[in-house]
Amino acid sequence: MFRSIRLALLPLLICAATAQAQGNYPGVGRNATPAEIKAWDIDVRPDFAGLPPGSGSVATGQVVWETKCASCHGTFGESNEVFSPLVGGTTQEDIKSGRVMALQEPVARTTLMKVSSISTLWDYINRAMPWNAPKSLSTDEVYASLAYLLNLADIVPTDFVLSEKTMSDVQARLPNRNGHVRYEGLWSIRSKGDVQNFACMKNCRIEIGIASALPDIARGTHGNLAEQQRTVGPARGLATATGMNATELAAPNPSATKATGESTPELARKNNCAACHQIDKKLIGPSFQEIAARYKNDIAAESRLVKKVRMGGGGVWGSISMPPNALRDEDILALVQWILTGAPEK
Repeated sequence: MFRSIRLALLPLLICAATAQAQGNYPGVGRNATPAEIKAWDIDVRPDFAGLPPGSGSVATGQVVWETKCASCHGTFGESNEVFSPLVGGTTQEDIKSGRVMALQEPVARTTLMKVSSISTLWDYINRAMPWNAPKSLSTDEVYASLAYLLNLADIVPTDFVLSEKTMSDVQARLPNRNGHVRYEGLWSIRSKGDVQNFACMKNCRIEIGIASALPDIARGTHGNLAEQQRTVGPARGLATATGMNATELAAPNPSATKATGESTPELARKNNCAACHQIDKKLIGPSFQEIAARYKNDIAAESRLVKKVRMGGGGVWGSISMPPNALRDEDILALVQWILTGAPEK
């Protein structure tokens, strides 16, 4: 809500700033044009204010989804090994009640288990998807892709057409529409605060080597997070079972310290290389086989690619840069040698 308010006020702040600049400093700045204000004023509120006119059917959405969404989110919203699932964990009873019962159990959370306002999904898809080309979808494509996602969750039928006029119908069937929670400690001075601390005025103890730590009193608030996440993908739940101490929680991830010698495809999977690369198809970055073909006769390729994986960089395969990777040198070398041999699956 507060983000929407800030964005709604932004055009006014721009106009005020430029008007002040013109008044106090002639020739510096100008008033924002209506087109510039319109470009910023794109937020959609839970009451659907700001929702542009448009429409998209489930059938059209399937086409959009398969061409622009499925590579990351899966054909059926189940997602690949990198991203968390969007669909699943909801029932027809949840649609009737507006509260997802599975949220009371230590299971992995999908997007449609948690979201309580359908405008949130529309707004996010419109602003940020696809993640490598945000705001490239047309208004009708946003409606259509969301309609397909809702159909995957059995919230709307296959012949449904989503539009600014039917969004309220979807809101009335959203599985977790009644899932809003108001934490009293954040709003009322009568209740207990949401943090526990003490005021240190002198001789304060300084923790060395710990930038942030979860206090013992809050460790198991939401159950054991390690049991609520999938065993694949980048998101790994912290082991927060009641009774676990800080030493156990700070123990390194065994998969991150396992000695080199495991299969290289497994090493690539554990380090999330598949988030941007596939063996034989271009995803965000080039396929491993494309890389092998380009550097087939380059005797310096191995050292060059080791440095690229370690330091990151861009400009060779497109405008999207690869971030630096904090892997051990022997793991980077093993991955590069595997890629240059065509990335065999065994």
